[in-house]
Amino acid sequence: MVNWFDRLRLQLSRHDALLILSVIGLLCGFLAGMVIVLFRLLVESIQASMLPGGQVENYEALPPLVQFALPIVGGLLLGLMFVRFSKGLHVLGIARVMERLIYHQGHLSLRGLLLQFFGAAIAIITGHSVGREGPHVFLGAASGSLLGQYLSLPNNSIRILVGCGTAAGISASFDTPLAGVIFALEVVMMEYTLISFIPIMLAAVSANSLSLMMFEGERVFDLEIIQLGSLHELAFILMLGLAAGTVSAAYVQLIEFISDKSQKMSIWLRNLSAGVLVGLCALVAPQVMGIGYDTVNQILLGEIGLSLLVLLVVAKLIATAASIGLGIPGGTIGPALFIGAALGGVFAPLPSLLLDGPVSDPGVYALIGMGAVMGAALQAPLAALATVIELTHNPEIIMPGMLAIVVASLVSSEVFGKSSMFHTLLEATGLNYHTDPVMQSLRRTGAAEFMNRSFVQLDASLSRDAAKMALNQKPEWVLINGPDDELALMPSVELLRNLELQDDAEIDLLKIPATRYQMSPIRMQSTLQEALEILDNSSAEALYIEWFDEAHYWRIQGILTRAQIESAYRF
Repeated sequence: MVNWFDRLRLQLSRHDALLILSVIGLLCGFLAGMVIVLFRLLVESIQASMLPGGQVENYEALPPLVQFALPIVGGLLLGLMFVRFSKGLHVLGIARVMERLIYHQGHLSLRGLLLQFFGAAIAIITGHSVGREGPHVFLGAASGSLLGQYLSLPNNSIRILVGCGTAAGISASFDTPLAGVIFALEVVMMEYTLISFIPIMLAAVSANSLSLMMFEGERVFDLEIIQLGSLHELAFILMLGLAAGTVSAAYVQLIEFISDKSQKMSIWLRNLSAGVLVGLCALVAPQVMGIGYDTVNQILLGEIGLSLLVLLVVAKLIATAASIGLGIPGGTIGPALFIGAALGGVFAPLPSLLLDGPVSDPGVYALIGMGAVMGAALQAPLAALATVIELTHNPEIIMPGMLAIVVASLVSSEVFGKSSMFHTLLEATGLNYHTDPVMQSLRRTGAAEFMNRSFVQLDASLSRDAAKMALNQKPEWVLINGPDDELALMPSVELLRNLELQDDAEIDLLKIPATRYQMSPIRMQSTLQEALEILDNSSAEALYIEWFDEAHYWRIQGILTRAQIESAYRF
């Protein structure tokens, strides 16, 4: 007997279970928001208690020796943590989420969540040059994945919950729910469909609402309503886009180089080396320590001189590449925004030197630089543009922002041949993130939606009367219980033909002339992609879909053949 929750799971295996997924997406966003809020409270409370003046990220006020030593201590702590608790799980952040989506149907572990939570907290608190957005995305995605696994939801639904958690992470980080939705669809899931769009939107809204309530609407950046001073400045915006694309390519290349060269080092030595390199950068420019949003705010307000801005671009790039390339469990988006703001600040004085009339505030160039470097480094121009728009709440920034972001993305990808930062990190660990329309379609649909439930299960040896009685149910298939608990599949018409041609009192279904298919099991939570992979990688010619109920009673729910999978894609 199938209870209501089993029926709910069956419905969720469909590609169009929008209403139920929307409700679960809303719940997922709230759960992810709570985890992210706890993370921020932990990090910021410790920073406020240990840094001078009780100011979060006030690393510049620390003595030089402490600035040098703090990242080294963090590297040691992280190395010890990973050696003791990771059990080989060293890749975290957004790249890990993407890897689990493409290869493991979005299944993330509680161990990964805890490693990311405490690992990123240690990294940020001890001044490593990493962002919080990557950890937020991982924590949100892991929350959604664990919720789906706890409820034994189909894997196609778990994938959407991972997207919901991703959007929740970006939304709660910047107060940018739209950018969170676009980031989840453009970067992580790489698909735009109604069935995923609406639940992800609801998750972004619920996580953002919780974050706003907990932090009382506190904005990440101090921004006024800003706009371009003159259309003549588009030439400088174009130049900024070219420079941002070049810097982004260097950012990705340096991370790729360090990651590749350090693969054979032990994890504790890699983390310790990252601490030493960040400590050395901090002696030259202590502003690179931590997330650095306090420095970004100063750049947006035009409070930092040109020579220091150039130094910050170089130092932040080196410190972040060292941190990420050597395995520190932090994010790359925050540093990209920092580098972009500093680069934009370098270009900000040029219009006033070369043009007559009113020109833009320095914050315009800093903000556009943030979007350009983010869009180029992540190869996510739409998400970067949405971030810029939501940060300013000003549509007039769209046109210059689009120009810089598109130019920067083209320079990085087409001139320098660089792919997304996250794809680069995956390839550095020997994984390749690829997708195509067929696989996307099959991942979105549960195997249970297209299974054939018109079958009877019979022992291999049975009487003629028992066979007739079974065929009276008009099944399409006969599932044969073979020796050693092996199962075989036979079209029911084959048994009917044998009954008409033969009059034996006893029938052996494994010996009569008939077409029989080898069978392999698949869990009912699986997607059609998983079903196709089993058929491609085994000698099985058909699958039986099994289900364990709350009493752990095993049942066969249906039959799935290759022809059904192909018809599902055409559908």
